[in-house]
Amino acid sequence: MIQPSSFPNQNDPFLVEVWGRLAGVVLKEGDAFRFHAVAPPFLSLDGAAFAKPGLARLAAARLDSDHGQALSLRPGQGRGAAWS
Repeated sequence: MIQPSSFPNQNDPFLVEVWGRLAGVVLKEGDAFRFHAVAPPFLSLDGAAFAKPGLARLAAARLDSDHGQALSLRPGQGRGAAWS
């Protein structure tokens, strides 16, 4: 889990990597953190807003088809679910 101390300035861009691959960048926008995807399979999350930057990384990790077997979604957390 990403600890708050990992984000000295939450207004700075936060790079999201999944299994060593760049997935996107998270930027603070108002009260939310918006994910900007840079490569498939993460494009489906492009523009998604999250309550915490670490939740964007978790969502991206769940989309990674190469490692998706280990990261299953819980009921109610499929596509379109709110990330808070």
